[in-house]
Amino acid sequence: MQTTPGARQAPAAAGHAEAGAAAPPRRRHAQSNRERILAVARTELIRDADASMDDIARAAGVVRRTVYGHFPSREALVAGLAEEARRDILGAVEGAMRDGDSPEEAVARFDLAAWRGGDRYRLLISFAQRNLGDGGIPAMLAPVRDRSIELIAAGQRTGVFADHLPAPVLAVALEGMCVALLQAVNADVRVTAVDQAVASLVALGVPAARATEVVTRVAAADEAEAADGA
Repeated sequence: MQTTPGARQAPAAAGHAEAGAAAPPRRRHAQSNRERILAVARTELIRDADASMDDIARAAGVVRRTVYGHFPSREALVAGLAEEARRDILGAVEGAMRDGDSPEEAVARFDLAAWRGGDRYRLLISFAQRNLGDGGIPAMLAPVRDRSIELIAAGQRTGVFADHLPAPVLAVALEGMCVALLQAVNADVRVTAVDQAVASLVALGVPAARATEVVTRVAAADEAEAADGA
């Protein structure tokens, strides 16, 4: 009896269907591993900027081969962390912007959002500072810095911010101050998001009382908005 081509291929088709059904869990597991490695690496590199791939594998509770399976080198891991940080921080600061904000309000929202990124922001700046000769990580930071420069320049044009230094220089200076304040928190010094945002506005030439009023008002409005959306 002759067998039709369709009958011959049925078992193989079934096998492919089973493989397809099994693939998503494997992919989810691989993605979960990757996210865990990134999370552990972020913690380890904040603790010790020179932590090795072996250190990170041990902290993540996986074998070194698993780490290398996702990131073929330490440079690739650092790039992965930097991209994750850049994406999250840029999304946070862009999402915080409001049409009609004054330059002071815009900078306050930017700083409050960046502070919420906390460890990611500090790690990203640290990577950029340690790799100034490498176009990769500083380039990843560029969209966040460019946004900061735009906000500062807008305030300088209206006379709200001091213009004794160019906006790009002030943006870099504020980055350094933000990182220093984040590190102070790790040393058990009490610094809040409001403190940091006020410090930024004061550094831009806004009187301390005015800076405190603006940041406190913006922070309260953001909290009320978040509560309404919850």
